[in-house]
Amino acid sequence: MSAIHGAVATGTGTSRTRDTGPAAAATLDYGLSQRALIAVSGRTDAVAELITRRLAALAHSGLTALDEPTVRAVVRQAVRDVRTAPPPPPADPPADPLVAAGRQLTDDLLASRYAIGELMLEVAPAYLSDTEAATGVLALLCEQIGEPLEHGLAARRYAMSGDRRALHGRGL
Repeated sequence: MSAIHGAVATGTGTSRTRDTGPAAAATLDYGLSQRALIAVSGRTDAVAELITRRLAALAHSGLTALDEPTVRAVVRQAVRDVRTAPPPPPADPPADPLVAAGRQLTDDLLASRYAIGELMLEVAPAYLSDTEAATGVLALLCEQIGEPLEHGLAARRYAMSGDRRALHGRGL
């Protein structure tokens, strides 16, 4: 959160968020879940840079006032973009092209599982247990998209936690 607050304070120029002082900026509710914050905690530099760049572009365009709802929307979109972006490639890519292709395939599969998990979360929010989600509309959705229910639930758990182990044995 401190990286996000710093980016907002830097990028907003003369917005209400900055004019009211650092204490008020710290109390601005961005509408981010704890899950979202945990998911980007390892990439705070990327989130902060994206927020700063987007707020500066909005400030220079003059088309949108940098009020609290606008700043909140920019922050939420930046966090979402960083969460859904694939992780950066390893510093030293493998010399074997087969290993590199396997890693790329795994990353693509994980990205698609995450996207399916977010779709499942839109239908069955995180506050529902797996049992409640499965007996509700999630079973219907899985049937409509041709996804086994167990795989849909695993993808939902993966989207909630960001932990690849949620997919173990279920579609990956």
